Amino acid sequence: MERTLYWEDDKLYLIDQRILPHKIEYYECTNYHEAIEAIKTMVVRGAPAIGVSAAYAMALAEVEGVHLNAAADEIKQARPTAVNLFWAVDKVLEAVKNGETAVNTAIEMEKEDISINKRIGEYGNEVIDKNDTILTHCNAGALACAGYGTALGVIRAAHEAHKNIRVICDETRPVLQGARLSVFEMQQENIPVKLIVDGAAGHMMQKGLVDKVVIGADRVAKGGVANKIGSLMVALAAKRYDVPFYVAAPISTFDYENDIFDVTIEQRNKDEVLKINDKYITKKETEVENPAFDIVESDLITGIITEEGIKKAL
Repeated sequence: MERTLYWEDDKLYLIDQRILPHKIEYYECTNYHEAIEAIKTMVVRGAPAIGVSAAYAMALAEVEGVHLNAAADEIKQARPTAVNLFWAVDKVLEAVKNGETAVNTAIEMEKEDISINKRIGEYGNEVIDKNDTILTHCNAGALACAGYGTALGVIRAAHEAHKNIRVICDETRPVLQGARLSVFEMQQENIPVKLIVDGAAGHMMQKGLVDKVVIGADRVAKGGVANKIGSLMVALAAKRYDVPFYVAAPISTFDYENDIFDVTIEQRNKDEVLKINDKYITKKETEVENPAFDIVESDLITGIITEEGIKKAL
């Protein structure tokens, strides 16, 4: 896999996920405002990757000589739902307060994220059986993290253990992270993968063609998890057809202070729904609701796979 992000010569480079899988290009951030724009416009996406990118945005602010508290306030406005963003910014502020640099802190956070994801993969591999077919929604792979992945990290670990697994990816409308990114990652790793439209997930489970579901999370809080829109429908179908439903997420995604239904659900631009390949698929004046995330309630979740083991939902 190509690197999701890297730091070089006091600049942040992010693989531009908006144009994958057709092109592999890196978006250069020379200042923290460019990093904020990259987060807002989904050059980079996925809760852990957003967190590491936010840490590097703080590093860019440090290089620029900007007051870090002021930069932190701006960076925290980039996207409201993924708790990793806020966690990462606060972690950098605390490290700088204790005499560390923002640059070195961000570099260590990148390394730590990959290590955490590999531990998530090891614990997740314990619940995957030989010959399992695993359904996943959106992209919680290397592209959603500094590397390796959370939900796809579990799948990678099972593949590395020679369990002869197969993967089904929901396309994940409207930005198609499943079709464009998860399928791409699986093909890069030579893991057998099949793409389905979002509406086919229930049908596949009804037919007994799915053994496990593993998704990521943008926030884990009391009452459930927030993840990419469409996750709730997958969870409901899994409950109906007795398919174990797992969430793979680092502890940094856990929000112990808030109820999941109090979390702000990001509303995105209506053109994501109205257009495909920059062409309108309906009248442009059509009214649109475009929430980026939905809530999977705790009773629908079999377990949350973390770097500390498999936990119950909050």
